[in-house]
Amino acid sequence: MKKTLNEIRQHLMTGVSHMIPFVVAGGVLIAFSIMLSGVKAGSGADVTNPILENLLNLGVAGFTMMVPVLAGYIAYSIADRPGLAPGMIGGYLAGQIGAGFLGGIIAGIIAGFIANWIKGWSVPEILRPIMPIFVIPLLSTIIVGSLLQYVVGVPISNFMAGLTGWLKAMSDGSQIVFGIILGAMIAFDMGGPINKTAFLFGAGLIEQGVYTVMGPIAVAICIPPLAMALATTLAPNKYTSQERQAGKGAFFMGLIGITEGAIPFAAADPIRVIPSIVTGSAIGGAIAAVSGVGDHAPHGGPIVLPVVDNRLMFIVAVVVGVLVSALMVNMLKKEVTDEVPEVEAEVEAEEDELDLEFDLD
Repeated sequence: MKKTLNEIRQHLMTGVSHMIPFVVAGGVLIAFSIMLSGVKAGSGADVTNPILENLLNLGVAGFTMMVPVLAGYIAYSIADRPGLAPGMIGGYLAGQIGAGFLGGIIAGIIAGFIANWIKGWSVPEILRPIMPIFVIPLLSTIIVGSLLQYVVGVPISNFMAGLTGWLKAMSDGSQIVFGIILGAMIAFDMGGPINKTAFLFGAGLIEQGVYTVMGPIAVAICIPPLAMALATTLAPNKYTSQERQAGKGAFFMGLIGITEGAIPFAAADPIRVIPSIVTGSAIGGAIAAVSGVGDHAPHGGPIVLPVVDNRLMFIVAVVVGVLVSALMVNMLKKEVTDEVPEVEAEVEAEEDELDLEFDLD
């Protein structure tokens, strides 16, 4: 069991190590363009300068590639090159159906194991040369795509509709409990269906003149990336060199409310990271809710301060949430004993040797 968990973690780390450059490049470009443009009440980010708009589009492109790359290289780690195409396509579909990075992880693992299973088939000699470049990617893609579209997609859509109704019912109850729920939902999957349900619920109420729901959401949005940036600074020995670099990018993403800045950390170590950021965001959301923090823009993070009601408590809620998450995750995490890029280099070297032997044969 322990060996299996270690293998899965290694597959996740391979996907994360390839995803981090996309997250950092895309997130920082988005952060830079929005920082220089600002946020407008009622409409959110207000990027009108053509140059900054181009930078924003580049950042969005990087973020669009994030989940497909994560899923693709998880599958690659499991099944080598035949798993890359079904993994990336599965990751793209996960994004399209709103499954977020958790859906991408599932897509990558499924694609990898399916491709690996098909690799083990006994086929006629004449089919062997085209198996890794045609048959395995094609069959794996069909299976993974069908599962995501017909098995995963519909339940996610129904789940989001149910969550929205539940939030409407909860909004009439205790503000502390409501703030905890909103904060936890925002942090749980960082852009996935649960996050989007809470965000769209708060954003929709802005049009009705209700700003105190978006307030706790705006606080919770920035806590995960800022917390992971602080955590990597406080305990650098518990993070790989790539994660430490990602922490720097996460800081800028947190400032302008890009929760996805914490995804590389959550994908690499979900058992420790997700509970930590959910706890901090829930506490931050509760503080904002009981303090009457309001946000007039469908956006989050310190960049919305100009359109926030009760700015002091907004800052207090963010600081407390960030400290709780950062300290909690560092208490749970262990020191890093190996660097993922070195492991990958060894794996790739072995694969090159096998490819050379295959070519000579």
